[in-house]
Amino acid sequence: MTETTKTIPRATPAAGPRTELRMVRDTLRGLREDLLTGVFALRPLPPLPVDGPLLRRLSAAVRDRVRWLPHLALGALALLLMSAEIDISYDGDAAFVRALLLGAPLVVLIFRPVAAFWLSLAGVPVMALTYENSGGSWPWTGSAFVSYLVVMLVVAARFRPRVAACLWLLTVVVSGFLDLNAHGQESGVADMAYVSGIALTLLLAVRGWRESRRQVVEQVAVVEEERSRRTLLEERTTIARELHDVVAHHMSVVAIQAEAAPYRVQDPPEELVAALATIRENAVTALTELRRVLGVVRADLPAGLDGWGPEAPQPTLADLDDLLANVRRAGLDVESVTTGRVRTLPQGVELSAYRIVQEALSNALRHAPGASARVELGHVPVGLGLRIVNGPPKGLVKASPGAGHGLLGMRERVAMLGGELTAEETEDGGFVVEAFLPAEPVAEDAA
Repeated sequence: MTETTKTIPRATPAAGPRTELRMVRDTLRGLREDLLTGVFALRPLPPLPVDGPLLRRLSAAVRDRVRWLPHLALGALALLLMSAEIDISYDGDAAFVRALLLGAPLVVLIFRPVAAFWLSLAGVPVMALTYENSGGSWPWTGSAFVSYLVVMLVVAARFRPRVAACLWLLTVVVSGFLDLNAHGQESGVADMAYVSGIALTLLLAVRGWRESRRQVVEQVAVVEEERSRRTLLEERTTIARELHDVVAHHMSVVAIQAEAAPYRVQDPPEELVAALATIRENAVTALTELRRVLGVVRADLPAGLDGWGPEAPQPTLADLDDLLANVRRAGLDVESVTTGRVRTLPQGVELSAYRIVQEALSNALRHAPGASARVELGHVPVGLGLRIVNGPPKGLVKASPGAGHGLLGMRERVAMLGGELTAEETEDGGFVVEAFLPAEPVAEDAA
């Protein structure tokens, strides 16, 4: 009998160490690319942004000059520190070398920041070799301390946060090594470590706060755009439903009249009966397609519109008095004026006019509490003119997140009918909405 040998699988090492090693390797690779590969890469210091809080309040002529203020500040600081180092030094030749090591990194910093840092770091041992007890601590004088700190902060501000940590660590290691040969002199290694660490921490905190604020502003802009788009889609959905009701009514009339027409004529020709049957069939098919499309549209209706049943009647200008009465009960003093010869207009025009008046008065209630309003309707042979104006608010205006979205619906309705609309503030602080809806008059018997 043959024995079957079972192979025991070996335990697979955990993926954690590999992942951690990969993270460390990626970090070191990124630091090498930032601090070694691109040492002499040209990265000019960008000017101040025009839309920043410091420049947007200035005139255009002054703004163009102030934008280069950081570059001028670095150049002026380099000259100031070089002059101060020469003044406090006793050895002329050593003073010139030390001053050059202070000013050169600040000038190079404007064009090649990584090279400026390595130049400043390489100058630290030179400072230690030519050290003079002239108002400083080992291995920096006061001027050298300021120059090195400025270079490190500017480089850290222009690169990723991990570069700032690497700069601080290199500073501590190099200065700590030099501190071993201080020969009993006062050491400034701890001071540099503390001051640079606190400065870099504050720099990264401010940088993170500004980045978070920028992301919040972008997110708010995206949310506002999505809200406007949703409002526009909701208004278009409402218009589609109302358009369905208008078209469905007329198509139903066509179907009924096409079906009843053969019975109104004695012995109608077969061709006429067939043509009327085709008309009725096409009308019924069109009604079926309209109901199917409306069902798809209503499937995406927001919760506030789900209760609108298909049997709900659409308002017309005849219902405008009821709307004004409701608005008056809500606290808005409104009057209505109608000019021209009142006649029956197409149902879509009357419905759009009603909705425009309704939205304009709603905006007046929301944004102008305590004000009065006036609704003007002008009937002309080629259409209907609307003008809804309200006075300035007399009470506290509460913030409304949806402000301005109602105008989108008005413009959609007017554009659908090929009309014109303007909405703007008045000189006294109120608001006026003016619209013209072109329309051909509807005969009374046809209506």
